[in-house]
Amino acid sequence: MGDPMVHRLLAAGFPVTAWNRTVSKAEPLAGAGAIVAPLLADAVRDADIVITMLESGSVVGAVLDAALPALRPGALWIDMSSTRQDEAQSFHARLQAVGSRFVDAPVSGGVGGARDGTLAIMAGGSEADVEAARPVFEAMGRVTRVGLAGAGQVAKLCNQLIVGGTLNIVAEALLLAQAAGADPAAVRAAIRGGFAESRILDVHGQRMLERNFVAGGQVTTQLKDMHNILAAAAAAGVALPVTSLVTERYESIRGVYPHADHSAALLALERLNPGQRVGDAPDRLEADLP
Repeated sequence: MGDPMVHRLLAAGFPVTAWNRTVSKAEPLAGAGAIVAPLLADAVRDADIVITMLESGSVVGAVLDAALPALRPGALWIDMSSTRQDEAQSFHARLQAVGSRFVDAPVSGGVGGARDGTLAIMAGGSEADVEAARPVFEAMGRVTRVGLAGAGQVAKLCNQLIVGGTLNIVAEALLLAQAAGADPAAVRAAIRGGFAESRILDVHGQRMLERNFVAGGQVTTQLKDMHNILAAAAAAGVALPVTSLVTERYESIRGVYPHADHSAALLALERLNPGQRVGDAPDRLEADLP
């Protein structure tokens, strides 16, 4: 995600200094016009805005701790990773304590959305801080302020709740069509355009029919989000029974298909139904080599 986001920022005319924990991963960005910093302190020292896009809240926290001594007062730290709400609130408090600012701004849209500049960006922070970051956000997609710090992560969890649930429902619909004697591809075509239409039915319904489980969003990532959703629900004092079931389905394939696309919800369902399978194509679990 970080690579196409940097390209969008450069195309919009922003000067970008790129840093990665593995320096070699950032080096290709130099050819696009970014300055590649081998040291984290060098990357943040003169920055008015720092953007993190990392795999988890614990990693964001570790990078934040390492960067704080070099961070200039008043700098705006934008975390576009997917973390827990309480982690985002902790980042906000730590930055506020040293005179800096924070916005949590997780995204939806995947690598394609990052490449095309069409990400849905859910921002939590003060109105002034979100507005200060708006030109940067608009280089990457469409931003909506959803509340104070931590609220962006709540919005992303709501997004992932819907994504995870819908992936499993689409899998159930296609398997039912197949098992009951209908053509699942034709059923998908028939219901598109009606109330069942969704981006998930469009993109991931096709992936399931093709049995293409080469990773976009991974099972492990979806599962991390599902557990974060349940943690947020527990903190808010609400029960989410459907989300609990969806989490169980992904847990059932964590050890078998950890790096498969999250459309592997179909594989989890088929394991519940021995002898039932959508289509007859072989499963694709790894990218084809050139």
